[in-house]
Amino acid sequence: MSRSIVCAALMALGSLTTAPARPSNAERVVPNDNRHAAGRLAHGVLTVALEARTGVWRPEGDSGRALEVGAFAERGKALSTPGPVIRVPLGTEVHATIRNRLDRPLTVYGFGAPGSPDSVTIPVNGSAPLRFNATAPGTYYYYAKRGTDPFGLRLLEDMQLHGVIIVDPPDAPRAANDRILALSWWCSVAPKSPSGLGRCTMAINGLSWPHTERLGYTQGDSIHWRVVNFTELDHPMHLHGFYFRVESKGNGRTDTLYTPDQRRMAVTEVLQPFGTMSLSWLADRPGNWIYHCHYATHLSKLVELDTENGALDSTMLHHHMSDRPHQMFGLVMGISIAPKGANPAPTETPRAIRLVQRERPNVYGSQAGMSYVMDGTPEAGDPAALPVPGPMLLLERGKRVAVTVVNQSSEPAAVHWHGIELESYPDGVPGWSGSGTTILPAIAPGDSLTVRWTPPRAGSFMYHTHFNETMQMGSGLYGPIIVLEPGERFDPETDRILFFGTAGTGTNPVFGPFPRFVMNGKTQPEVMNLKAGTRYRLRLFNLAGDSPLRVSLDSGTTPVNWKPLAKDGYPLPPSQTAPRAAVLVSDPGEIYDFEYTPAGAEELTLRFGPVPPPPTPAPTGPPPPPDTAAQEGAPAPPPPTVSVAVHVR
Repeated sequence: MSRSIVCAALMALGSLTTAPARPSNAERVVPNDNRHAAGRLAHGVLTVALEARTGVWRPEGDSGRALEVGAFAERGKALSTPGPVIRVPLGTEVHATIRNRLDRPLTVYGFGAPGSPDSVTIPVNGSAPLRFNATAPGTYYYYAKRGTDPFGLRLLEDMQLHGVIIVDPPDAPRAANDRILALSWWCSVAPKSPSGLGRCTMAINGLSWPHTERLGYTQGDSIHWRVVNFTELDHPMHLHGFYFRVESKGNGRTDTLYTPDQRRMAVTEVLQPFGTMSLSWLADRPGNWIYHCHYATHLSKLVELDTENGALDSTMLHHHMSDRPHQMFGLVMGISIAPKGANPAPTETPRAIRLVQRERPNVYGSQAGMSYVMDGTPEAGDPAALPVPGPMLLLERGKRVAVTVVNQSSEPAAVHWHGIELESYPDGVPGWSGSGTTILPAIAPGDSLTVRWTPPRAGSFMYHTHFNETMQMGSGLYGPIIVLEPGERFDPETDRILFFGTAGTGTNPVFGPFPRFVMNGKTQPEVMNLKAGTRYRLRLFNLAGDSPLRVSLDSGTTPVNWKPLAKDGYPLPPSQTAPRAAVLVSDPGEIYDFEYTPAGAEELTLRFGPVPPPPTPAPTGPPPPPDTAAQEGAPAPPPPTVSVAVHVR
């Protein structure tokens, strides 16, 4: 979703909502782990009765702040977010009844059969019978909002009115490791706030980290997840330490189950607004891991209800049960994998690498710049050097390394080795990575820490900070990792690194101003020179803020063709490597490798910048009424698209 669309959605929400009222003495809205199907299934028919009521939701635990919201429940049972799961075998007839006990008419979506109207409006205290046949396996959902406008956004108090629908293939086993993760949010817009937000939270299955469920597995378990996005935002969902196989994508009305040729491996996959996906992975290493959105804001204090108008109320932090070393919030799931048998410790002598985390004030206006430098490089001997990205770590598959991180900055430090299948302790999440009493600490200013790991496969990976990510990544704390096969050589002339980031961090994610995009640390990169007939490998790394990035390689205004090679360091299957137009839209946390061979001398242009908004249709009626929120503070324009000349000789 482009930044302009996100801003428009949030502005609309701001114009439709006021400051949230103090919750009344309403019933509790409980978190739903989506493990218990609703209704009664008999003779091929599921009968289920749902109600929409008002309740009090506490996404940050029983002692956290309360929000009054609408939610669904089975009749006679507790309200929950997400609402009751409807899970049936293929071919089931679903007979649902929904009663509206809210204060306004309720428009419900998702219960229509394919090809039929997909919404029904239920009056206050009224009910509606709904019928559909489960004719296609996959992941679907239902959702609702107060009012009768079929195109309006959901109001703040309606953002938990949703639930998941699963249609299982015939005779599909119901494994304990088959889980449903539903993403939701509740955010109030405040145009005069420094952050653009009043209060905000983001949750998975009704809870926000560090209160989200801890998923427990045993080493060797095969795991299958369905992930559903009930927000108006896209989310690049990232799994630490493991690859997962992407098996389906959907939009709630349809679900595309991938054939073997369509599947691919990834460590980060974008979940579109109101989109669904399913994935599988193998828990082959023990320890603690996380699955999270790679938008830094979505795990920052801005999505924590003790933050108001961008300022964290530190006096309320006592109600959080854990995670004080990191202060990570929002869209994060913790995963613990118990060992199965002995896991032999490596015995080889590792190659020693020393990285220094530096900081210099007022690099991006009033914001500090930060960087990694490595011993043995010219930057290490120059105390003023602040290279962005950090030094490339050129490694060999199967050769162990011992990386010492020295923190010479004023902030705690932690480094995540993104995409590397490593042991848990060095994974880089302070206060969580490791197991038992052996938990990775944050590196205090003036201190250092050594972690050891072995890259098990060749490919393109990256390292980046995993502490105060919004500020530290925007300040430059990231770098590429290139892992080669034994005996393979790296040629910087034909192997090009294109690392995208931002020039600092915006303090207001809603209204801006938004920092400019950079490539290899520069807002205006130097000219690229290529040779006709030479085969190039282009490695594209994205840590560019909290919005999608569009990159293209154009001849005039028409993209040339390039050949996809790998996603997140994992080679693509042959069925997905056909040459295609050189246009890539990616989210932070994604890595792509492409091959490009220019046929002859010509002038090209590499462009990178925000995703253009869809064309706006011409107005056909009277002008809309003034938007109060827009009058108080309209969003700043997105950062400009940057053009880089590419000479082919």
